Amino acid sequence: MMALSELNDDIVRSMSVGAVFSDFGGKINSLDFHRTADLLVTASDDDSVRLYDIASAKLLKTTYHKKHGADRICFTHHPSSVICSSKHNLDAHGECLRYLSMYDNRCLRYFKGHKERVVSLCMSPVNDGFMSGSLDHSVRMWDLRVNACQGILHLRGRPTVAYDQQGLVFAVAMEGGAIKLFDSRSYDKGPFDTFLVGGDTAEVCDIKFSNDGKSMLLTTTNNHVYLLDAYNGEKRSGFSMDSSPNATIEATFTPDGQYVLSGSGDGNIHTWNISNEPNKVACMDSYIGVPSCLKWAPRRVMFAAAASSVLTFWIPNDAKPAPES
Repeated sequence: MMALSELNDDIVRSMSVGAVFSDFGGKINSLDFHRTADLLVTASDDDSVRLYDIASAKLLKTTYHKKHGADRICFTHHPSSVICSSKHNLDAHGECLRYLSMYDNRCLRYFKGHKERVVSLCMSPVNDGFMSGSLDHSVRMWDLRVNACQGILHLRGRPTVAYDQQGLVFAVAMEGGAIKLFDSRSYDKGPFDTFLVGGDTAEVCDIKFSNDGKSMLLTTTNNHVYLLDAYNGEKRSGFSMDSSPNATIEATFTPDGQYVLSGSGDGNIHTWNISNEPNKVACMDSYIGVPSCLKWAPRRVMFAAAASSVLTFWIPNDAKPAPES
């Protein structure tokens, strides 16, 4: 695969579908890349968790979780273990999160606490801590090594969480378009800064920090995408995507922080160069409908998009292997 240092407008414009996986039995709810290994994991409404090798575009393993379902998912630091949120039986069992081994299909630990569905999940980049935000209006801090919740924040509205790439700061979005920044080591002292996103009161459904920590990307439930200065909260740009009934979108940075990609209700993937003043680079037909999951691989010139029950891998056109279904 091409080196990330070579990424430019022409390469971004050339991105096209290199592999298609259409054997899911339900909607794909979330996907995540491992930070250092060439792996991707997905969770879907058919109660499956699937592990892919992104270098060879191969499905490595599928596990099914009929009792709890598979909703939000993220890798731990180990390439064969993930954290997965439950979709079924939350009231009966309270086992809202599970620490799973993909190697031998075992549940290594259950985490109880949230009373409603988890809608945001992220792993600390530097230690065994992770965070979850739930429709029960709480954010909980966890440690992979301990069953019990390590800390809790009670908030208004639907909370969305994200760590910065150094693990020193985390952001929490809450009702009214407010973004609160916390020091990871002393979050119990409260936020050290609060941003308000330009009067937009829609709920934030996704937050991402750029790798250099200078920018934040927010996606709202009404399909607006905002690019913020991560230091002072200033809105650098805003992008209004087409809406689509019952579908939310996701946006993503490239690893070098030069580009932003976003799904849209029109079924396209829109791309901007944000290195100076944001300018539109490309508008690519996703071929699979409205991309509700979209992430760029941390170490590759490659991104993954999912719409409904179809997953696609995108690579530069001149390096495209034969698509696999």
